Amino acid sequence: MSTPTYYTLGKSGLRVSRLALGTMTFGNDWGWGSEEGAARAIFDRYLAAGGNFLDTADLYTGGNSERLLGRFVKDSGSRDRVVIASKYSFGEGPDAWGANPNAGGNGRKHLLRALEGSLQRLGTDYLDLYLMHVWDRVTPVEEVVRTLDDAVRAGKIRHYGFSDVPAWYAARAATLAELRGYERPVTLQMQYSLVERQIEREYVALGAETGQGLMVWSPLASGLLSGKYRPSESGGQGEGRLAMLAGSGNPAFADKFSARNWAIVAELEKVAKALGRSMAQVALNWVATQPGVGSVVLGATKLSQLDDNLGALDFELPAELRARLEAVSAPEPQFPYYFFEPAMQGMVHSGAAVGDKPASYARPVAPVANAGAGVQ
Repeated sequence: MSTPTYYTLGKSGLRVSRLALGTMTFGNDWGWGSEEGAARAIFDRYLAAGGNFLDTADLYTGGNSERLLGRFVKDSGSRDRVVIASKYSFGEGPDAWGANPNAGGNGRKHLLRALEGSLQRLGTDYLDLYLMHVWDRVTPVEEVVRTLDDAVRAGKIRHYGFSDVPAWYAARAATLAELRGYERPVTLQMQYSLVERQIEREYVALGAETGQGLMVWSPLASGLLSGKYRPSESGGQGEGRLAMLAGSGNPAFADKFSARNWAIVAELEKVAKALGRSMAQVALNWVATQPGVGSVVLGATKLSQLDDNLGALDFELPAELRARLEAVSAPEPQFPYYFFEPAMQGMVHSGAAVGDKPASYARPVAPVANAGAGVQ
């Protein structure tokens, strides 16, 4: 990020780096990740590069991610400069399971308890962004939205959003907030990469319609798109988190070693060589420049990985190379979405050329520069 650019996140005035720093790797409590010294070096390098968006969760490394991040922010004196995002939903651990049915989930009781815990571990009296980590299937959306609005009004959080939720849920939350005059959600944090493009069916349009900018997690598919894994008789081989967790039952890491994904990796490698860039940089550049994406969450355990990733926006991906990547990674057509493709829409509109307005239609004013930083 030699010339950092900051986007306003969704329909808000919160300005965030296009590349966010994910801190799921802060702490080695789960058998992978970075010890405190290495994590601090990664944090310092990110801030020095102009980054300001820090993503964590109460779940990460048993709370140590938040503790380490809070310590680093305090020691660097950067609290006012940085944007801290944390998340809640998951239970507090095996000791609480069964004994306390409200130790997890999205309800008001756990939400407020989890928020206070995150504030304490991070050593701050407010969060810039608070996210519901995952839909729990039982808590009414009205309860969640009202409680998050209360937290904004109490000064505990500045903005809120949702991660890993159904599209209908996010749409209903935004509609309820608008209807009832509550603070509106400003972001959707979703998995998105060349090997995971399902959000294109609903969430990109949803975010544009409701003012929720996309935050992307796992843009490198847990390292698969960095090129450090190769096909093998057992599916795939290589050292890293994906290899360790492929059989864990966690859907975020399962089924990555597939014939389709290896074809994507092979084409990505060819495109990267044509550009003289690393595979990770090309994969990150592709996802960061997709419609609706406000920020991409980076995860690194080594400074060398972070340095490489920070160069992902220093070049333009040519249209012909982008087309090659999108062709090999295109999601399979599914009902009812194939009815919305150009061929069927031509029948709907009786052959008339009907399309979306250009981006400039509702934006006649050019982006304004702010204190030397690119703000859009």
